[in-house]
Amino acid sequence: MLSKPKSRKVAALIAFMGTILPVSGFHKFYLGQPLWGVAYLLLSWTPIPRIASAIELVWYLGQNQDEFDRNFNGGAIRVTSPASTQPTAVDPAKVGEVADALRQLDNLRQEGLVSEYEFEQKRRQLLDHIA
Repeated sequence: MLSKPKSRKVAALIAFMGTILPVSGFHKFYLGQPLWGVAYLLLSWTPIPRIASAIELVWYLGQNQDEFDRNFNGGAIRVTSPASTQPTAVDPAKVGEVADALRQLDNLRQEGLVSEYEFEQKRRQLLDHIA
């Protein structure tokens, strides 16, 4: 099931409310972290959740939208306008370079010189260079 991407501004606003209201942790529920939300609620009688909410507020505001999406939206790509859905011109030379690099990376993986995790991370970086 696909859910609507979380907003950095809404998360920051809810975290801010957690610093001034007697109960905090609702931003954790919003961001899909219910266990942390329950922990915050259970500790609401202490200053710990308020301090943590203040720190997270600064963290949310300090992130750009791409970082926030990677952390809380599963790396979702946000479409800002219908024009961005138009296909863009891709440099064939760049695609060829990336394809060669992917082949070399796959060979390293098959030889056991690169782990599956490292392979996937580098593969994503290479594919990001095409666009």
